[in-house]
Amino acid sequence: MNRARMKPAKQAQPAPRSRILAAARELFYRDGIHSVSVEAIAGAAGTNKMTLYRHFASKDELVAAYLGELAAETDDAWNAVRARYPGDAEAQIRALLKRVSQFADESSGRGCAFVNAAIELTGRKHPARKLIEDHKRSQRERLIGLCREAGFEKPERLADELFLLVEGARVCLQSVGREGPGARLYALAEELLNHAPRRHARRKG
Repeated sequence: MNRARMKPAKQAQPAPRSRILAAARELFYRDGIHSVSVEAIAGAAGTNKMTLYRHFASKDELVAAYLGELAAETDDAWNAVRARYPGDAEAQIRALLKRVSQFADESSGRGCAFVNAAIELTGRKHPARKLIEDHKRSQRERLIGLCREAGFEKPERLADELFLLVEGARVCLQSVGREGPGARLYALAEELLNHAPRRHARRKG
């Protein structure tokens, strides 16, 4: 066979549902949920409204799927850190905080997608509202569990301090930009951890 005449194989295009979710993720985060129309999402996904509604019964359902995807990725990050530092809860906390502290470099300055969505989705019956609340509650409870496992004397208090620090840093990114105090997130979190009273010596993995 003449290799010079061989045509390069076409790369398989992602399925419509994946393209729609990817487009929604970018547009919702960048422009805000209410500002983005179904038509805009379909166009960015290279499809049409009929196809979009075949996969998602409504825009609200698409919003919930978008946030659900983000929540699943966050769960994967927690599980990856736990696997990387088995038996060392404090190392897991520090690794998670280090990862979160990089959000300013990884984002467009829009802060936390869940906080942004919560501000826009004020209706308690919106399908994404419970998802947002459950996600934030789960993050806090996981952090409390790690602080308790690491042997800190007041795990709930320390977890809440760290949780509020992270949430505040993300909001600060939006209000005063990348050069604001949010850039000191990890240093401030380390100080909290280093000075927090402990019930016993740090557990080594």
